[in-house]
Amino acid sequence: MDGQEKSDSGIVAAKPTNKAGQPAAELVEPRPETKGSAEQQRMHRTQSRDRMFQSLDRVRKAARLRKKDQFTALFHHINVDTLRTAFYALKRKAAPGVDGMTWRDYEADLEPRLEDLHRRVQRGAYRPQPSRRTYIPKADGKQRPLAIAALEDKIVQGATVMVLNAIYEGDFCGFSYGFRPGRGPHDALDALCVAIDQRRMSWIIDADIQNFFGAVSQEWLVRFLEHRIGDKRIIRLIRKWLKAGILEDGIVTVDDKGTGQGSVISPLLGNIYLHYVLDLWAKRWRQREATGDMIIVRYADDLIVGFEREGDARRFLAAMRARLEGFMLSLHPDKTRLIEFGRFAAVNRKQRGLGKPETFAFLGFTFICGKTRKGHFQLLRKTRGDRMRAKLKDIKADLRRRMHWPISHQGKWLRQIVGGHFAYFAVPTNIRALTALRYRVIGLWRRCLQRRSQRADVTWERIVQLANDYLPKPSILHPWPNVRFAVKHPR
Repeated sequence: MDGQEKSDSGIVAAKPTNKAGQPAAELVEPRPETKGSAEQQRMHRTQSRDRMFQSLDRVRKAARLRKKDQFTALFHHINVDTLRTAFYALKRKAAPGVDGMTWRDYEADLEPRLEDLHRRVQRGAYRPQPSRRTYIPKADGKQRPLAIAALEDKIVQGATVMVLNAIYEGDFCGFSYGFRPGRGPHDALDALCVAIDQRRMSWIIDADIQNFFGAVSQEWLVRFLEHRIGDKRIIRLIRKWLKAGILEDGIVTVDDKGTGQGSVISPLLGNIYLHYVLDLWAKRWRQREATGDMIIVRYADDLIVGFEREGDARRFLAAMRARLEGFMLSLHPDKTRLIEFGRFAAVNRKQRGLGKPETFAFLGFTFICGKTRKGHFQLLRKTRGDRMRAKLKDIKADLRRRMHWPISHQGKWLRQIVGGHFAYFAVPTNIRALTALRYRVIGLWRRCLQRRSQRADVTWERIVQLANDYLPKPSILHPWPNVRFAVKHPR
């Protein structure tokens, strides 16, 4: 600080004039302290996060070295530091649970609340509350049930996830991408694209596990956890969340299956369940049973398996169906299918007098067997039609609610919406879908402005000028899959 020093206690003291060995001619007037609470809070959070990472790094190294050992002392890692880190990782504007507590309300008195929560967790007095059931629309028109946990339950679950991730990240298979640190949907998409483009893939199993998060056997889940987690207090904590129940229409229901989709810990529990039920088994099947090339890409409960030979694909599909049924799971009858797809699919089907190869959908994209201008095979990715229609439907409804906003505010809001869509879907070969969405959004905006008044006459030239001022133009934001995959996985 210029002109003042800060002691360890945080008190700002006057700094004497710059004359070594001589008394100051006059006292230096201390500068009034600036708003340093935010900076101090950030420093405190950084220090606590560093302590937490150092502690969990030791667990991570031990888990990597001892693949089959149980960890019997983990509960002490759920401390105030991990609880604080978990709190700041939550979404600020997330919907509250049954407690009605919002993120901002809890932050107002954060440290005493965290210390009290930590004491309750450590002495076993912590009791999770039922999750509040809500529904969100899916792209196919159906409703997806979500379980919204109370804020303190989210915090403790987040801290537990950080501790368990230190163990399981070294155990999970490389073809599992969903809800893992440092991995995202585009990593799974890149891996799939590179495999189809460079490996001998001619058959694809597009599999979807029916109602996965609602069908998970809690008994099997706990048994899987006990392979690595020997700390009974961690197991007891997870059992509490599984048995907390769901509140819907004023009635709390408790079931012996399901993990509560939407809770902080359910993605990790789902990955652990599928790691033992599917991933290890599929990896072993590929090594021992497959007679040709085979690839696997899994993102949560969405699974794509590629094969060189049709016989391997059919045998694997039958074996996988039986394997899942043994652990209370089943494949969706309408969303699971075997199709001919790949570099040689079009030629092979043409020789047999069949039409073009079928398409399949994965993580919001439709995969198509296409060609370059020179006639070579090219894997095309296009935004799923139902996803685009659902997005436009939401924009249309939201524009009606914002009809009388100032045009500048509407433009800034639409910039965020369209920019967010482009940030995910702006992949190579998808420029037409991006252009189509922007064109449709411009049309919806023009119709909205015309309806603001009976005398409104928004010409197409006027709306195009507004769109150029506010809406991002279609452009490819992601690199080609083989480029990014080679950077992340150099071989």
